[in-house]
Amino acid sequence: MASEELRPLIDDCVHCGFCLPTCPTYVLWGEEMDSPRGRIHLMGQHVEGEPLGPPMVEHFDRCLGCMACVTACPSGVQYDRLIELTRAEVEREHPRTVKDRAIRELIFRLFPYPRRLHALRGPLRLYQRSGLDRLVRRTGVLERLSPTLAAMERLAPPLGPARRLPERVAARGGHRATVGMLTGCVQREFFPGVNAATARVLALEGCDVVIPRDQGCCGALSVHAGREEEGREFARRTIAAFEGVDVVVVNAAGCGSAMKEYRRLLADDPVWSGRAEAVGAKTRDLAEFLVELGPRAERHPLPVTVAYHDACHLSHAQGIRSQPRALLAQIPGLTVREIADPDICCGSAGTYNLLQPEAAAELGDRKAANVSGTGAELLVAANPGCSMQIATALRRRGKEIAVAHTAEVLDASLRGLGRSAFRL
Repeated sequence: MASEELRPLIDDCVHCGFCLPTCPTYVLWGEEMDSPRGRIHLMGQHVEGEPLGPPMVEHFDRCLGCMACVTACPSGVQYDRLIELTRAEVEREHPRTVKDRAIRELIFRLFPYPRRLHALRGPLRLYQRSGLDRLVRRTGVLERLSPTLAAMERLAPPLGPARRLPERVAARGGHRATVGMLTGCVQREFFPGVNAATARVLALEGCDVVIPRDQGCCGALSVHAGREEEGREFARRTIAAFEGVDVVVVNAAGCGSAMKEYRRLLADDPVWSGRAEAVGAKTRDLAEFLVELGPRAERHPLPVTVAYHDACHLSHAQGIRSQPRALLAQIPGLTVREIADPDICCGSAGTYNLLQPEAAAELGDRKAANVSGTGAELLVAANPGCSMQIATALRRRGKEIAVAHTAEVLDASLRGLGRSAFRL
């Protein structure tokens, strides 16, 4: 661990405790070492020479990396950077069990690779349509075999036909901007309708949309899990794919957060540092970009009551809270209801709901209860992981409601589709 970088970051913490009520794991268990303040104390012990033993690593693994503590901290502690550096050190130094290594390899050899996810679509869709999924869940066989595999199976959304977007979608009604669009990994293969809606909304607002075919994973999952070099390689490929556009629009909160940090990720790379800074500076979340651009296309009435969920990597990492609400407020007839405890993570957090399924399920149940409490007909979220996590928790409670991305809600309004767009 680079103690020269960590030590001053650790010393910024004055142990005031403002982070405690915002930390999901502290809220669940009330354990000091499962709070940001406690984990920073452990980081300090390691910098002073304490080895990375299993108990210490477990507390680091239990952190969701949601960054609610960063928002709450009055001292400006960069906990996001602290946990990122610490996890990279854990991956370099800590010998994990054979089972843990196998699970992590499965996750990171699958989810950051859209083509591999695409190959999985056919068998998974057949599995869902055959009804075998319900039988497997009733038997509990996957839970006994591996909680991670059970979580993967449980979280998978119902799959429809795959949609492929062209490399360019032309602006409608006069050109206003040319933007690149990140299609992502899970978003592209499990939520293709979100990408299609994003491209249509951008085009209807006067944007020529460039969708590079050679794009892949942005590196977010790898970076957040401490797999630094893997994340850097994904970042370099993404940078190369999007250097030719003026703005890169991203519709997944975790991806947008990672891309805006490319400058820091590749700061020590003399070949890529400047290119990384340039692409990071022109990356915009979809809601952020549309508010900056301003509305032009006509919004048709959409009489629906929605609950808007703040994805952690949108609200805490990027500071984007008002923009999605502003876009929803432009839609005639639509009512937004706020969810209680919006700053507490839903438990998705990248790969957290796969690697820490029990804690993730507890947090998912809390979020589902709060969503149900709104009485809304539709849940709106801006991150695929959140959508899968909360939908699964709602099903577990027998309170299934429709789930949509902000782009899909706007698309329904702009095209005048009405309530039928969401099977309400």
